[in-house]
Amino acid sequence: MNPVKPGETPRTPWIVGVSGASGTPYAAAVLRALLAAGESVDLVVSRASRLTLLDETGIPFRDAHWQADLREWLSRGADGKPGTFEVDIAGVRHWSAGDLAAGPSSGSYPVKGMLIVPASTACVAGVALGLSKDLLQRAAGVTLKERRKLVVAVRETPLNGQTLRHLVALDDAGASVVPASPGFYAGATHIQDLVDFVAGRVLDAAGVEHGLYRRWKGELGNGT
Repeated sequence: MNPVKPGETPRTPWIVGVSGASGTPYAAAVLRALLAAGESVDLVVSRASRLTLLDETGIPFRDAHWQADLREWLSRGADGKPGTFEVDIAGVRHWSAGDLAAGPSSGSYPVKGMLIVPASTACVAGVALGLSKDLLQRAAGVTLKERRKLVVAVRETPLNGQTLRHLVALDDAGASVVPASPGFYAGATHIQDLVDFVAGRVLDAAGVEHGLYRRWKGELGNGT
């Protein structure tokens, strides 16, 4: 249910799916920017991504303690330093990856679209083939069938032919494929700058305003 009280604006969130690929700082940057932009978020964290998050940050992600774990995760910078950011997570709703009866599993559930960041090659294959093996894949399939925005931030290298064909299939289905490849023209001086560049390009593809990186203005030398 998504009840609306008199005088309230209906909640229409972005779904953020986090798969098991390396790159959890990208997901954290996207989540922080969405919340800073006043957007609501429905969060789906896959089982595999919980292992990656634990390995990359030392932070667990537990369904029973998701708010505390999410707050700790989003407060850290890309360099792992705790307390780098202050984040209000009141706009986030968490759905267990195994809950195939969750709101995002249905096309009648109102959302703006979905961002998968980072997207593993297994996740890419599952969405391209319509497998719906968990809520992340099911929500992505629903997003495509409802002709909503789907942004897939694939994070893997090198890419084999099968994965490339899956990415082409997603592009043909209407998704935006955004490789997690940072640009260096924006004057990066810290690892967070590189992470924010990729997160910003993901949000650009979704049409969400942000100030995560310095945009190209057609003038050489601005990256130094």
